[in-house]
Amino acid sequence: MTVYIDADACPVTRIAEQIANRHNIACVLFCDTNHVLFSQTSEVVTVGAGRDAVDLALINRCKAGDIVITQDYGLAALALGKQCYCMHQSGMRFSQNNIDRLLYERAFSAKMRRAKSKNHLKGPHKRTKEDDERFAVSFEKLLLEVMQKQ
Repeated sequence: MTVYIDADACPVTRIAEQIANRHNIACVLFCDTNHVLFSQTSEVVTVGAGRDAVDLALINRCKAGDIVITQDYGLAALALGKQCYCMHQSGMRFSQNNIDRLLYERAFSAKMRRAKSKNHLKGPHKRTKEDDERFAVSFEKLLLEVMQKQ
């Protein structure tokens, strides 16, 4: 098992790395050339800055039983299709039971943003320490579950 992180602007990269390292699980960070990442404990894969380049590189590398951390619902759907475990930076687990709804909501939100209306959708709330703690608990729980299955 390997933990793959869609690390472009991911606020939980270091938290996930620390937890994975504590359990001796390899961690691979993916970013594009617009982001500079360094890690003393994880492999860093830097790909071209093309649209979805990071997503495609990550999905080509992961395999069944791996864990993928991403906020991208499209990437999550692809990872689930490869039988990976998948988690959002909020700590929410992506699954076959929720991915269709999430993809629909994403498409609906994009349509609303493109509409020429004065009703603007609000962006995400500012990240808090509690958000980081919630992610850490959820990630460690997932990691232990996957380790137990192997």
